[in-house]
Amino acid sequence: MPQTKAALLALLLACAGAPVLPVAPAHANSIDATREAGRDYTHIARQGERLAQRIVDEARIPGLMLVVVQDDRVLTARGFGVANVRTREPVTPDTAFRVASLSKGFAATLAALLVRDGALSWDTRISNYLTAFRLADVEGSQNLTVRDVLSHRVGLPYHALDNDLEADQPYPLLVAKLGETPIICRPGDCYGYQNIAFSLIGDIAFAVTGDFYSRLVEKRLFHPLGMYGATFGRDALESSPSWAAPHVRGRGGWVPVRPKETYYRVPPAAGVNASARDLAQWLIAQLGHRPEVLPPDLLREVHTPQVRTPDQLGGSPWRRERLRNAHYALGWRSYDYSGHRLQFHGGAVQGYRAMMGFLPDHGLGVAVIWNSESPAPSGLFPTLIDRALGLPQRDWLQLERHAARGAR
Repeated sequence: MPQTKAALLALLLACAGAPVLPVAPAHANSIDATREAGRDYTHIARQGERLAQRIVDEARIPGLMLVVVQDDRVLTARGFGVANVRTREPVTPDTAFRVASLSKGFAATLAALLVRDGALSWDTRISNYLTAFRLADVEGSQNLTVRDVLSHRVGLPYHALDNDLEADQPYPLLVAKLGETPIICRPGDCYGYQNIAFSLIGDIAFAVTGDFYSRLVEKRLFHPLGMYGATFGRDALESSPSWAAPHVRGRGGWVPVRPKETYYRVPPAAGVNASARDLAQWLIAQLGHRPEVLPPDLLREVHTPQVRTPDQLGGSPWRRERLRNAHYALGWRSYDYSGHRLQFHGGAVQGYRAMMGFLPDHGLGVAVIWNSESPAPSGLFPTLIDRALGLPQRDWLQLERHAARGAR
């Protein structure tokens, strides 16, 4: 009966001309082996491993991690290349990478746990706990909710004050400066991707629990899910037994540099470090196979689209061709990928790039993280998704072009 009602709702919306994502059944994100009865994606993982090694070798990048999971199974969680071109230390399944904005999914999931605890609600007003917080639209800022913050509906321009963050201005000062930033719409009414404003969820978490945000994520997510190598911040990254240094392009090739501190100052937006082994467990949990930690109804709430993001329909070739619709949920993007639901997020900070996503209705999750600013690995994620879905082949990798550039 719930699925019938959902189908009728989708039909009514379609008749009204509203954009509709594929409707998730009431049991979405639960363990559902019948979704792809008899389907085994092991061959996708093996293909991914071969392609990852080719990317490292032919595009001449430092290192890369690849994760592929199916339901509750880890099909691959491997490293390729080196963590540092100077030391030549290999990337292993336990090598920690900075995951940049993939961190946002952890923030939204923690918030969902606090909602489940009754500590707050999705419609809790930020001003109830952060009494000094102001936007240029004072009345609108009083009505800004937790849901608005986690879906980037704050009313601010895209990446508001990120340049100031990169100029080493402290987070508390930047939060105060949000009140001086011109808004583009009333808070709650439109989408504008944020890092500083998104990180207000960390302040809210502290206000309702009395515990620091990073400790809450460790206690409620990292440890229960077996993500024992996952940490927050630069000091923790550099203290890891194995960690991937960021690389920038120099005259003679890739040059390792020290991780920049800037975006670590906004932990909910970009503070997490994790290994391939860690992210495999995270994807399995997001697919619904750790219900004792993340119940199905909690995941449904986090993954439900909140606001349209038409900017995502352009840019990279795979987005232009494959995406029919794009929304932001809570800490995750929600795409219609050639008729299939794809939860996704990307990330980028100096010397690192990251892509992670999963197909809820197929039980498949993929993550690709690399420790350079090369665009070469970015085609690996859509290549594996395409092959899993049986879509027409496209050369998203363009290895010949990247190999020619890497040779220069």
